[in-house]
Amino acid sequence: MADRVTVIGWDGSPLTRAARSALSAATLVAGAAHHLALPEVPPGAERIRLGSVGLAARRIAGHRGSAVVLADGDPGLFGVVRTLRAPEYGLEVEVVPAVSSVAAAFARAGMPWDDAQIVVAHRRTLRRAVNVCRAHPKVAVLTSPGAGPAELALLLDGIHRTFVICEELGTDREQVTVLTSDKVADHMWRDPNVVIVIGGTAGPVPLTGTGGWIAGRDPGYPPAVRGWALPPAEAPARGEGEFAGLRAAQLARLGPRTGDLVWDIGSGSGALAAEAGRFGAAVIAVDNDPEACRRTEAAARRLGVQIQVVHGRAPHVLERLPEPDVVRIGGGGVPVVTAVADRRPQRIVTHASTRDEAEAIGAALGAGGYGVECALLQSVELDTSDWSERERSVVFLLCGRQPDPRPRPPSTDGPG
Repeated sequence: MADRVTVIGWDGSPLTRAARSALSAATLVAGAAHHLALPEVPPGAERIRLGSVGLAARRIAGHRGSAVVLADGDPGLFGVVRTLRAPEYGLEVEVVPAVSSVAAAFARAGMPWDDAQIVVAHRRTLRRAVNVCRAHPKVAVLTSPGAGPAELALLLDGIHRTFVICEELGTDREQVTVLTSDKVADHMWRDPNVVIVIGGTAGPVPLTGTGGWIAGRDPGYPPAVRGWALPPAEAPARGEGEFAGLRAAQLARLGPRTGDLVWDIGSGSGALAAEAGRFGAAVIAVDNDPEACRRTEAAARRLGVQIQVVHGRAPHVLERLPEPDVVRIGGGGVPVVTAVADRRPQRIVTHASTRDEAEAIGAALGAGGYGVECALLQSVELDTSDWSERERSVVFLLCGRQPDPRPRPPSTDGPG
């Protein structure tokens, strides 16, 4: 068992006295190649090239002596500290932090970052990182080989953003480049790098002149709008099957969240698309009616969210869209349901006005391999001046659910 494990963050600046003291006493040093080449690493210490942090942790746990792990930036931010502190290794960890690469990147750009989302992009998480860039106006992406600036830009196809690409921060080869997203894939980028992705119509929370009160985007933005599945008086003009009770049930079954991509097919008033965006999801709203597209854009502006609006007729227009996580179908019947099921989203939610239509849609979902849930929803709006019935809505709500696969536990290793 290692007597002590000290994790040292390195941001390119000279090591602190505490870091030099820990290194001088180390009998094992783990890090990337450029860390192991530092002159402060004792020549007689065992050296481990840091690839998998889990494998290195097992080696350290079996080592007799003092171990040091070197990592770029702040090792407590998406870094090695989380893995090393896992109970199965039984390690006592001390941390000597440095400036995180995210903080350094925003400093180089001369920008505040308390209103930024921070994500890690691996090959397996790249799509979700891209969805965050779709949904939020300021995102810092900690990249990795195969999930770098070019891959981010390619998956953002059709979404205009500005990239601030910070390569090899803290080294003699440091370089900061600002490009529009359509130009990024034309270049080769050096690792490690951090990408700041900026743009879109939704801005940071304008609470006071000194900024917001919580890191990332304020979940209560905009302050004037409270609640979700807003009633008709507060929601934009609605279309068929868009009463608030149905929208609430659809959102509850979709469960849109940060990192998801939601398709809203037949967006109508745009109310559901805009509210899905308020949950942090990226949203693509599709409608064949130009006026519905304009209403959806207006709803997004009103609620301060970013939505990509696509004018076109489903199911044909869906062929060129990126893969969805959850889908709401506002119209189009069985052909659209079948086309969406072929794309294998986790959930599909739609509605029908008659039992025959509901049975046909349920059969299409079942044929696509989905478990089917159906409920008959009835809503009666009352005029509270005399408590008379104002409007009655009756609709069948259908939800198709993919069988829940056993998810792989997320890696706790840093971005590289």
